[in-house]
Amino acid sequence: MSMLHEYRQIEDTIRDLTARLNSLSNDEKLKKELEFEKKLQDLMKQYGKESADVVALLNPQSKPAASKTAKAPAVAKRARKVKQYKNPNTGETIETKGGNHKTLKAWKEQYGAEKVESWATILG
Repeated sequence: MSMLHEYRQIEDTIRDLTARLNSLSNDEKLKKELEFEKKLQDLMKQYGKESADVVALLNPQSKPAASKTAKAPAVAKRARKVKQYKNPNTGETIETKGGNHKTLKAWKEQYGAEKVESWATILG
């Protein structure tokens, strides 16, 4: 697509979105919703409540809001160890933490996964 064509498409999109925005900004239903949202936010701020508290109050069957003080500690993922593979046929060496390495995949395809894994040494 040429830049001029892309530019014109973006202009058209902006024009359409601007027209839609103008029609929405004149909509009475939207104005009432925005007013309600502002009043609700002010009320929540006045009483020190969050949206989850309001949902729990209005719909008791929904899942309860998680307590701020009783959060479970985050479990850190175990870092992968760096493996170094040395191809005895070519002398080429690569280091990787995972199996998604282009050269490693090629070696496994050519020599077999078991054979290539036997070339690995764990660095850390």
